Amino acid sequence: MTHRIRVAVQIQPQHAEYAQIRDAVRRAEDLGVDAAFNWDHFYPLSGDPDGKHFECWTMLGAWAEQTSRIEIGALVTCNSYRNPDLLADMARTVDHISGGRLVLGIGAGWFEKDYDSFGYEFGTAGRRIAALGQALPRVRQRLAAGNPAPTRPIPIMIGGGGEKKTLRVVAEHADIWHGFGDAETIARKSAILDDHGTDVGRDARGIERSAGVSEAPEEVADAMLAAGVTLFTVGVSGPDYDLSLVKRWVQWRDAQG
Repeated sequence: MTHRIRVAVQIQPQHAEYAQIRDAVRRAEDLGVDAAFNWDHFYPLSGDPDGKHFECWTMLGAWAEQTSRIEIGALVTCNSYRNPDLLADMARTVDHISGGRLVLGIGAGWFEKDYDSFGYEFGTAGRRIAALGQALPRVRQRLAAGNPAPTRPIPIMIGGGGEKKTLRVVAEHADIWHGFGDAETIARKSAILDDHGTDVGRDARGIERSAGVSEAPEEVADAMLAAGVTLFTVGVSGPDYDLSLVKRWVQWRDAQG
């Protein structure tokens, strides 16, 4: 399967008033991005660790009303923070509010401060990944049981790069894999993902490859494309949400023909 080249922005919900986040989403959609993501944390990941911050899914409901064209989602939801059936019903609701533009991004979780401060058990990485694998069938079952049903099969994007466990969960359940690292790392892990697909009886080459980019397209785009990436996401932080690099990636995308 050939995926078209897409550009997204991760509007990190930190160090900003909500009005600034709302404005960044508007500017991103006007700029021509294909998708806008936030993240699912309770505290900033950079800068002042106790700075301003907002919750992920209530924000996605607002974005669903605010936007009209772009896909929206979390990069990525922490599986540990919500009952899987509840998460599925939240996703179904945002899918309808947005008119079918939600991407359900999800991962096993990793930010210990979130867990400790909000009363979740951090446990071990292995247990968190196992819990993700157990949750995803429940998510799909609850989506299928919803009335009204989702407007479309909601794409599931799984973030993470653990080669033995996480990528197997990706092979079993994901429509999109979001990897971390440079082109060489993405290419190596992508090949491992293909092998997991063979093991679970699925052609994993149909899973769209996504990655974050922090450099100009002329510096990294060719190598990332060669590694199989077709969804490129630029992260921006508050309070200013500078979209200048995002604009360069959108221009690059449009020049690909």
